[in-house]
Amino acid sequence: MATATHLRSNIDVYPTRLAKPGQIEPRPHPVVWGRADGPLKGAALQGYDERGYHVRRSVLAPSEIESVLSEVDAVTCRLGDDQRVIREPSSGDVRSVFAVHQLSDLVAEICDRDELAGVARQILGDDVYIHQCRVNLKPGFAGGPFYWHSDFETWHAEDGMPAPRALSVSLALTPNFEFNGPLMIVPGSHRRFIPCVGATPDGYHKQSLESYRPPFGTPEEADVAALADELGIDLVTGPAGSALYFDSNCLHASAGNISPYPRSNLFVVFNARSNALVEPFAGTAPRPGYLADRG
Repeated sequence: MATATHLRSNIDVYPTRLAKPGQIEPRPHPVVWGRADGPLKGAALQGYDERGYHVRRSVLAPSEIESVLSEVDAVTCRLGDDQRVIREPSSGDVRSVFAVHQLSDLVAEICDRDELAGVARQILGDDVYIHQCRVNLKPGFAGGPFYWHSDFETWHAEDGMPAPRALSVSLALTPNFEFNGPLMIVPGSHRRFIPCVGATPDGYHKQSLESYRPPFGTPEEADVAALADELGIDLVTGPAGSALYFDSNCLHASAGNISPYPRSNLFVVFNARSNALVEPFAGTAPRPGYLADRG
């Protein structure tokens, strides 16, 4: 596994939001920054390093899943039209709820478990904090898609995250079937950086969260096709209670849900303390704290 590459802090090695399409570049930073000892063992850690993700079953018990879903419903009702609640532009159904860990003691306790925060500390080789925590909801017949993107590209450009020393844990609160809009990941794409085109306007974050295909921070179709042709596409499914751990630089997306079965996932983003946010690299004002914790 790679060791950290020392780079001059005044050079942006992940330039993006360009005036014209750029080149896909190899990632100069490691994927696994820590040591082999920790919650992930042997082949699981090696697979994460190579593919950019790992899946583990039965991280949440059925009773816990019911409690989390009840908490999410209560939080959503309590927030009403709060900016932390994002709705589907077509139906008005709730699409995402942000900062859930700050609104629910149960979710906060789950985030702090060794199966989540402990795995993040092991992989990132550092103490960690929650950069973002949200629930993505795809109700049956009405759940919209999330277009191809790399989280790190957005967090770098719009939040000022220096390096991809971060990861997401997606906890399935409902079964993720092949037909209800599960996550698609291009395995191995985390080792490449795909720059995006277009200067980011200030105050753009609300539009990007509501849009199925945001006009900024979206990779070129030719780049997505080239990586998919080379590396393939993995469809990540599993029962409720499963956890998907994936690198912040993975190219991923999910289709809409026109099946009768909802797909709800709790996403927790951990960032290394040493990778604390600086000024956004796209030159915009920092996004709100519920999208990017700067504390």
